[in-house]
Amino acid sequence: VQLQASGGGLVQAGGSLRISCKASGRSIDRYTTAWFRQSPGKERVFVAGISRVGGFTNYADSEEGRFTISRDNRWNTMYLQMNNLKPEDSAVYYCAAIRAIASYTPGPRDEYNYWGQGTLVTVSS
Repeated sequence: VQLQASGGGLVQAGGSLRISCKASGRSIDRYTTAWFRQSPGKERVFVAGISRVGGFTNYADSEEGRFTISRDNRWNTMYLQMNNLKPEDSAVYYCAAIRAIASYTPGPRDEYNYWGQGTLVTVSS
């Protein structure tokens, strides 16, 4: 499967943005998926994950309540709705996928086999 992230951009602090990850090559419903982000000079970190079906989700503590991960298997796409953005949310956001059972909810320690190229989110203060 190939993953293509999009929707990043420049937004003011307190604003909202929705980024997308479109799968191609194979149907996204074969994979459980997640978002990671990487800020300059820092390691890539887990943001949120979602199961193949059932909408089971897992969030990093710092994002829960502000970010919402979702997916629409009909459109082979995963989303990340980000609200009340802060300058420290500025990063390149990557989508990732792993083969798993239907209800499995991915986390930061899973070994993701597939990665998108990233989309840049910049939050100005």
